[in-house]
Amino acid sequence: MVSRREWLRLTVSGAAVAVAGGALPAFAESPTAITVYKDPSCGCCKKWVEYMRANGFAVTTHDMNDLSEVKATFGVPKALQSCHTATTGQYVVEGHVPADLVQRMLREHAKIAGLAVPGMVTGSPGMEGGTKESYDVIAFSKNGATSVYAKR
Repeated sequence: MVSRREWLRLTVSGAAVAVAGGALPAFAESPTAITVYKDPSCGCCKKWVEYMRANGFAVTTHDMNDLSEVKATFGVPKALQSCHTATTGQYVVEGHVPADLVQRMLREHAKIAGLAVPGMVTGSPGMEGGTKESYDVIAFSKNGATSVYAKR
């Protein structure tokens, strides 16, 4: 049997790995941890949490009636605020940000404080139903600078 370390070394070097039966060992990636601060009665927050779980995140939730202190602590600009705030690694995720963009931010080690989808955009993850709206996913820095990270 090939160890995970040896399999990774051989895979990275481009060498073929032969194991019994011709199959490569399967190594499941650990889910990415994300902590979500949300209102306990908010349905779209619950849907976004379910969506993130379905997209490979290990979600921990904290139900809170007032998120203003959380948003201030994590430096979410007022203009970018939405209904829930999350943290993953060193980043803040505000609102209904798509999972693939959170994964991209983590993978690229983006030089930002976080990502936000301001407001409650119909058609964003957790806000399905109705006529889908196009929206921008905004990157923000600790000094308050913003830029469009992606368009959806």
